[in-house]
Amino acid sequence: MTGHSKERGSYTPLSLFRFLSSCLESVSGILNGVGTLFIICLMVLINSDIAGRALFGAPVRGVPEMVSLSIVGIVFLQLAHTLRAGRLTRSDAFTRFLSRSFPRMALILDGIFNLAGLFFVGLLVKAGWPLFVKSWNGDVFIGSIGDFTAPVWPVKLIIVIGAAATGLQFLEAAIRCFYKAAVGSPPDKPADSYSEAG
Repeated sequence: MTGHSKERGSYTPLSLFRFLSSCLESVSGILNGVGTLFIICLMVLINSDIAGRALFGAPVRGVPEMVSLSIVGIVFLQLAHTLRAGRLTRSDAFTRFLSRSFPRMALILDGIFNLAGLFFVGLLVKAGWPLFVKSWNGDVFIGSIGDFTAPVWPVKLIIVIGAAATGLQFLEAAIRCFYKAAVGSPPDKPADSYSEAG
């Protein structure tokens, strides 16, 4: 009985957060990997086009269209992982300065920043979903009929998925900041073992 009670007691909101955070890390890593594969394919496509033009006078059809679509898709595929890795471009001079004397206030401001990020990528998801549905139902293509055409719905879907993953990453980062500000340790470490608490 005691073993079962301990096992049930281990399912806490904190353990659930850690599990979901781990899942989000896996998803963002997979999306980032797919984005990297897109980059490799894009490099092969561009070089094939150059070689075809130079050697055979026959360029690969649809390269400009594929490049324009792929760049947008790559950005959104790798956005969540970029945010998670702390490489998203931002100005943090003020929060760095504030963290020296008021670390909890800096964490709260950082949490607010992440909530703002969640709001704006939420707008992207809200605006992107109807565009995806429209491109899917309307059979929208890019290119010229008779020469090269490619459907745009995959990129529209990638935008929605990438923005949603980034929004979840912003939410996770906000929870981490607020939790650390309140408890003194991030939610994936015990409070009594965290040396930077204060």
